[in-house]
Amino acid sequence: MANDKTSMQLIARGILAENPIFKLALSMCPAVGISTTVMNGFMLGVAVLFVQVFSSMTISIFKNVIHPRIRIPTYTLTIATWVTVIDLVLAAYLPDAYAKMGIFVKIIVAFAIITMRLEMFACKETVKDSFWDALGMGLGFMVGMMVIGFVRELLGSGAVMGYDVLGFKPLLFFILPSAGFFVVGLMMGFFNWIELYYKRKKGVK
Repeated sequence: MANDKTSMQLIARGILAENPIFKLALSMCPAVGISTTVMNGFMLGVAVLFVQVFSSMTISIFKNVIHPRIRIPTYTLTIATWVTVIDLVLAAYLPDAYAKMGIFVKIIVAFAIITMRLEMFACKETVKDSFWDALGMGLGFMVGMMVIGFVRELLGSGAVMGYDVLGFKPLLFFILPSAGFFVVGLMMGFFNWIELYYKRKKGVK
């Protein structure tokens, strides 16, 4: 399969048309569990972006020597390797952020969005295209986490990035785990509405 999209189209696809959280509904565990603040969403987003990019490039480089029967174990081993790298880096240089993210960094190994892109794209395309595709998907995940974190932090604690902007806490419900599902559902609806609006403007049914 030959990719026919430009680098910017690949990035835009990952952020908008195929956003991992709001459009594909993948890797929902961190979207619900850790996205209580913008910073938490950003830090986990950076970790996922790192693993996504380097895993995709690794698989693309070695795609011709990976036997089809062991491709899934190979993907898992590759992802686990890069997760270990980012886990050790965060623990060594950003211990406070690492402590807040806890086990979520380690379970990046099981994030469906990463394995899916390795199977659907990286194992078939060039290293260059795999890099741009992974970058788009990683950025899409990061943007999704930060948007959810912004809504939950603002409405739950009246703050943004730790700074009090409202002077009171509007709805404490939004900092609870169950609120993550509520916010994700609202954002999914918003993304679908944007897509329908765009198609109508273009005259596409």
